[in-house]
Amino acid sequence: MIFITAKFRIKPEHADAWPEISRSFTEATRAEDGCLWFDWSRSVDDLDEYVLVEAFVDGEAGGRHVNSDHFKAAQGVLPPYLAETPRIVNFDVPGTEWSALGEMAVD
Repeated sequence: MIFITAKFRIKPEHADAWPEISRSFTEATRAEDGCLWFDWSRSVDDLDEYVLVEAFVDGEAGGRHVNSDHFKAAQGVLPPYLAETPRIVNFDVPGTEWSALGEMAVD
């Protein structure tokens, strides 16, 4: 799978509204064939930062994502709300789901 984590610093005046601002892009991405997950979280240390954790079954699905109409639309719609260019980590990893964290197993 292609596993991606990206950090988005949002302009402070738009940070509270970011889930709604990005909603149509998020929903369209989650509906893509090959999208395993596309989940936003807000930083507890910096309320202007959102972390996006996303995964696609393979590079082909990731390629379809970045070439989709909704991705291209987001490239025009979302940047005006950003304080800086998002930072990203992108890896190809084996599997298609989360593994259990054995060191903190719950009985």
